[in-house]
Amino acid sequence: MPANPKYLNPSFWPRFSKITAAILGGYFVSVTFHLALAAWFSRKDVLITMAFSGFILWVALMIIAFLAKNGWKIWGVYILLSLLFCLFIYLGQTYNTAQ
Repeated sequence: MPANPKYLNPSFWPRFSKITAAILGGYFVSVTFHLALAAWFSRKDVLITMAFSGFILWVALMIIAFLAKNGWKIWGVYILLSLLFCLFIYLGQTYNTAQ
């Protein structure tokens, strides 16, 4: 049974933006989230846990990217989340090395 044509994107760029947001954007958000946790908590424990929870988070972010209507908007959300987590990494490293 073929897919309903109204749900298919015939253009290249919307498809490309969703695929890259799902793969790259989801990976960046997943990694920066876990590195932000590692900056504030026990680094060894967080990085060991990241092997499993990072993959689960990445898959969830991939699904969210494909459910979004606009791939460029989801790219913007993923970039903002990555930058926010980078700020938490910076603050965690600054705060924890000052003590």
